[in-house]
Amino acid sequence: MPDSALVDSILVLPFGDFPEAVSYFVAGKVEERFGRAAHVLEPVALPEETFVPARSQYSSTLLLRYILARIPKTESSVIGLTDVDLCTPVLAFVFGQAQLGGRAAVVSTHRLHQEYYGLPHNDAVLLERLGKEVVHELGHTCGMVHCQERRCVMYFSNSIREVDAKQDTFCPPCARLASATL
Repeated sequence: MPDSALVDSILVLPFGDFPEAVSYFVAGKVEERFGRAAHVLEPVALPEETFVPARSQYSSTLLLRYILARIPKTESSVIGLTDVDLCTPVLAFVFGQAQLGGRAAVVSTHRLHQEYYGLPHNDAVLLERLGKEVVHELGHTCGMVHCQERRCVMYFSNSIREVDAKQDTFCPPCARLASATL
């Protein structure tokens, strides 16, 4: 694909053996919500240096740095996808993280799976949750902050119940902000 085709697109970067079909689902969700082309990149190995042994988790902040170092500066935004448990220095876990007004975001399916909560496997629930978190994190790359409206995709979710309670769309004020920044 020529570099010019990637300008102003959103790139989907799977880590490790992240399922290809799920990567393409994310690309479709990105195109639907942001009205921009999305391209799935070849998977890359999960960088060992992002592992935090004391917590048995991976640093989402270090993954963002890795993404930024790897992707040419001509690209608009990159969403990394992984299935490992993510954390930040101040939070026990995160579903994802993004640079506010930047180019990089990362989302993990680790805590989005029903099985994590002792429930039966359900692909539809996983994809619904993943779609919400991807749109949320990419919203941050567009400069959007957390919203107080619990149904808005930009609402901060500190639990899977909060993820499930929100929609995968922006509330009217956030939609106006999103359309102004895209």
